[in-house]
Amino acid sequence: MTIYSAAITLLLVMDPFGNIPVFLSVLKDFSGRRRRFIILREMIIALALLMLFLFFGKYILAGMNISEPALAIAGGVILFFIAIRMIFPSPSRARVPRHEEPIIVPLAVPLVAGPSSMATVILFSTANPGRLPILVAALSIAWAVSFVVLFFSDFLHRVVGKRGLNALERLMGMILTTMAVQMLLDGIAKFIRGL
Repeated sequence: MTIYSAAITLLLVMDPFGNIPVFLSVLKDFSGRRRRFIILREMIIALALLMLFLFFGKYILAGMNISEPALAIAGGVILFFIAIRMIFPSPSRARVPRHEEPIIVPLAVPLVAGPSSMATVILFSTANPGRLPILVAALSIAWAVSFVVLFFSDFLHRVVGKRGLNALERLMGMILTTMAVQMLLDGIAKFIRGL
């Protein structure tokens, strides 16, 4: 696995373009300056959680006696369902009622550092134990791109529009679908080799 493939996979799973409507909905009652501060804070919390799972997730899996092929197959299935949701989004996803300032939930977790992102970093660290620096760099790149997209979500929403964001999310979903199928096939191949 290269740094680019890992970063692209993580970026697709984090789905910053798909999260723009939710971020805008949750933060609509705050001033521009406060909104930017909240986005920065929530993104830092999300990065810290993902780094935690990247470094210590494999120990959690070892304690639960989950094999690498099982994790790869489960990861492929999860990514496939995420990709399907990106291609065929639910209209209720963007409606998140919120009156007080969000802290951790729902922006940091589960929108950025959700179960799928956590499962993906655990899968990467378990499948590539000797390449932790590359995975840290890949996660940092994916996080940085997601941060830039969400930090400028107001601007992107005005420039690209709702239809443009939907088209981008569906394109990302198509790419993620092929990656999910490949991950699933790799997991099945590892399982067959282990028999």
